[in-house]
Order: sequence, then C-alpha cells, then structure tokens
Amino acid sequence: MMQYTDIRFPHLGIVLDHVGRYISVGNFQIMYYGIIIACGFLVGLLVAQREAKRTGQNPELYMDYLLWMMIPAIIGARIYYVVFSWDFYKNNPSEIFNLRHGGLGIVGGVAMAILVLVIFAKIRGQKALLMLDTMTMSLLIGQIMGRWGNFFNREAFGGYTDGPFAMQIPLDYFAGYGRVSELQGTGILDHLVTIPVDGRSLFYIQVHPTFLYEGMWNLLLLLIIFIYRKHKKFDGELLCIYLMGYGLGRYFIEGLRVDQLLIGHTGIAVTQIVCIGIMIGGLIGMIVGRKKSRAC
Repeated sequence: MMQYTDIRFPHLGIVLDHVGRYISVGNFQIMYYGIIIACGFLVGLLVAQREAKRTGQNPELYMDYLLWMMIPAIIGARIYYVVFSWDFYKNNPSEIFNLRHGGLGIVGGVAMAILVLVIFAKIRGQKALLMLDTMTMSLLIGQIMGRWGNFFNREAFGGYTDGPFAMQIPLDYFAGYGRVSELQGTGILDHLVTIPVDGRSLFYIQVHPTFLYEGMWNLLLLLIIFIYRKHKKFDGELLCIYLMGYGLGRYFIEGLRVDQLLIGHTGIAVTQIVCIGIMIGGLIGMIVGRKKSRAC
C-alpha cells in the first residue's frame, strides 16, 4: 500500500509532495530529527563563539562547554518527556531509550543545559551569568531549528483549525506508523478533510502547526535579544529576557497542542505550569539585577 507523505498548507497555497522522515545509508536510517538537532548544536556553537569574541571572552570555552553539555541536554530532554508520559513508558520500558521515535521535552533539555553551564563555569573560574547571556541566542537558534524536526516527524501539532496557517497531513500516514491512536480523543478526527489525490479521495487531518508558531515566536525573541544585547545593564539580563519571553510564548502555544504532557490525570499541562515558573523567575531576576546595577 502506498504511503502518502505530503504536507499541505491550503490557505497559503503550499503543497509539499514528499516530506520524508529520514535518509537511508545502506540499511541504516538516519532521522531528519537527529540531523536537525545536531545542526542546531553546531550553529549554536558558532553563534556563541562569535558573541564571546565580541564580549572579550575566550571562544574556545564554548567548544568545551558544548562537549560537556550535549549528552546531558539530550538526557534531560528525554527524562522530562518520559517522566510525564509514564503511563505509556511503564508498560513499554524498552521504548524509554528509543529516541528514533522522537519524544524530547525541550524544557528539560534547556534546564539541563543551564545546570551544566553553571557547573562548567564554576570549575573553569568563569562568570556563569555572562556565559548564560552569551548562550541565550544559541539556545533560541537550537530551539527554532529543533522545531523543524517536529515538522518532519509530524508531531507537536495542535487541534483542528481552519485558520490561515492550517496544516493538513494524510490520515494514511498516521495509520502506516500505527499512530492513529494519538489522534483519538483530540477532536481532530471529527474534522477530517477529503482531498482528491491520484484518483483517490484521501482523508487529511487539519491542525494548528504549533511547531511553526513556536519557531516564529522564538525568532521574534531572538531578534529582540540580538538588538538589545549591546545595551544590557547587567550580566544575566539577556537570560532573564529569554526566560520571560520564551515562557510567555510557550504557555499560550502549549494550550493549543494535543500532545500535552499532563500532571497525572489532572488535565493540567505540566509545561504550562513550568512556563509560569520560568516567567516569574525571569521577572524576579530582572528586578533584582536592575536594582543592583543602579546601586553600582
């Protein structure tokens, strides 16, 4: 049976006919998700090293930090996802280590990256807050690129919409990977769209491309930080702007997603609670930092 791999944005007039999930090298499949994550690390490193030169730091520090951070960040992202999806993983423990199917919580990855940086800076005798400011744009670039991994995996989307950015994916695609169960109970299957393709009438889901929303929001936040970075008042200010801005955008975008990680059976999205904490932490940091900078 032929599997259809097109992705459509009907109101934008965009039809992508063949969107695969991987490339094959012999009998081995390399997922685009992994390739994009790796490229995100590399681009983030280059940006951090350039910013380090501008602020009088040793750029090589950030290569060393990347080597320290890369694996723990992936582990942190995976732990975050597994812990809040435990109803599935407790019955499928072998899937815990199967990253090829996706399942990374970016919030957990960012938290681990920050923790590793603080430890790294202490060991190397560096200013942790200055390094965190230097890495802020890199974090955003990695997050923007990482969301396109979700695009290739057809994941991290929202509920049904007929808005201008509505995205359509063939239902056959999910059936081919045994993923139709992901759509049940979301209301998406109540709004299937029929489209003629190759002489057949195919069913498509039509959803919010929340990966795109988050990517666009992060791009805006990146531009704000890029413009403001030369005018910051204290070390750690760019990090505070990042925490407040990312937390705000992700809070609302998370509310649209159908794959939310929930706190038990409460129906409360854990990431929205975390985002509230992130915003409060960023705001407190900004207030304290501004007061200290004025006092000096």
